[in-house]
Amino acid sequence: MDLLIRTPRPSDREELADIYLAVRRQTFTWVDPSRFKHEDFFSHTQGELVWLAEAADGAIAGFMTLWAADDFIHMLYIRKEWQGRGVGTALLATLPDWPRHRYRLKCLVNNVGAKAFYLAKGFAVTGTGSSAEGEYEELTFDPSRQSA
Repeated sequence: MDLLIRTPRPSDREELADIYLAVRRQTFTWVDPSRFKHEDFFSHTQGELVWLAEAADGAIAGFMTLWAADDFIHMLYIRKEWQGRGVGTALLATLPDWPRHRYRLKCLVNNVGAKAFYLAKGFAVTGTGSSAEGEYEELTFDPSRQSA
């Protein structure tokens, strides 16, 4: 698949907020959908690095954000019609020094598809916790645990 991974332009921000809202409402079915707001994207990404995946026709397939100070992948959201087509893998490959660097993220326990994706990419469960959206597992990608 031909994808361009790039940082967003100011004109992309509204569409990224649309993706964030739509994917959360489609995926987190156990949460009241009225809790998710379009403006959440803008407050939830403050201070984060953002990359988006753009298809050859200019469509934005998804995006990823990183809180660089902690090597924490905060968001990886792919439009439903693009899931399972390599977009998440392409976005992970954009991370600085991937796959030779350690990264962490939180994945809601009920989000079984996402957890399966991360485990397949070499992440391992390293902790647990609770959030407003439910129980989560901390997943860590540790290059020292990857097979050569």
